[in-house]
Amino acid sequence: MTPGEHAPDPRGARSPAEFLARLQALKDWSGLTYRELSARAEARGDVLPRSTVANMLSRATLPREELLTAFVRACGTGPAALEEWRTVRRELEGRRGYGDASDPGEAVPEAPDPDPHPVPEERHPDPEGPGPAHEQLPAPEEPPASGQLPASEQPPVWPGAPADEPRNPGPGARFRIRRLLVPAVAVAALVFAGVSVVAFLRDGHTGHPPRTPTAPAAGDVRIRVVGTDFCLGERRGTRSGQVYQVPCAAAGVPLYALAEAGDGRWRIASDHPDYGAGCSGLPSGGRVPGAPYEDSECGDPTRVEEFSLEPHGTPVRGYRIVPAGSASPGGCVTVVGDRAAAWSRLAQAPCAPDAAGQLFDFDRRD
Repeated sequence: MTPGEHAPDPRGARSPAEFLARLQALKDWSGLTYRELSARAEARGDVLPRSTVANMLSRATLPREELLTAFVRACGTGPAALEEWRTVRRELEGRRGYGDASDPGEAVPEAPDPDPHPVPEERHPDPEGPGPAHEQLPAPEEPPASGQLPASEQPPVWPGAPADEPRNPGPGARFRIRRLLVPAVAVAALVFAGVSVVAFLRDGHTGHPPRTPTAPAAGDVRIRVVGTDFCLGERRGTRSGQVYQVPCAAAGVPLYALAEAGDGRWRIASDHPDYGAGCSGLPSGGRVPGAPYEDSECGDPTRVEEFSLEPHGTPVRGYRIVPAGSASPGGCVTVVGDRAAAWSRLAQAPCAPDAAGQLFDFDRRD
């Protein structure tokens, strides 16, 4: 807190993003670290975990009012300033319709002028067929001949085949069918090959020879995504603690270690050069779908910080990181987004039968 400098004023914020930027400015004005903010909130009887503050400031959505209250009070503002922050938050929430409306000042495209001579639209128009002006009414259906199915029950006609083709084609018709089958078989072969390649890559085989996965054991580890050259790490310089897959050659922030927690569960400890010791986990007890997998201080009762490391496959292909006691059972820590790209983030997602993006091994780290 700089002597003589006034605290940031929220009343000029016109959108949630501007409101969050002013909250960040308020934290900078306070001069307090996340740990110090959490301690000051606790001394006042509020709950303000460090990871919760970091998540709040890294997003562009309005925080809950109770979270805002705890944060603003911990920063050192008075009752009048606190009420201003609450009032602006309520106004923004009401103005946006809980996130459905566009931000104030955002350009909204105008609707085109109506056509002075509108043409009635068909109920089911054919985009490639003739327009309504050229459409002809279907001829009344002839009664079926003896032993013949009605037209509505006739088998479908495949594209390219004559609609009146006899059921027992002659030599010329058979030749036409063979000409149609050759490209169809070729296309099917290409599709089958493409599906095989996708399945091959999805199973974690990206051109790397299979490795024998390293079983979990207490001690320093490097957590590798099976079948890739990616390891787990953070983006240094950010405050969120979000864990990503990064090239193993560049991994090292933070350093990881496994610690047994009893009953077959594990803690994944982190050692960050800027924030110190922490634990990997899921915020809000894992009850939020797609909850981010992130590093933060250990011991936060609102986080899931213990995991089962379950082998998958016969022989074992890797190990799933399964949150223990998550409010969303059946979830696994998963690489989401483009699994072939560096800096794809990790989050909780339903455990998949093929375990795609969900297998890890734990290389010993010297």
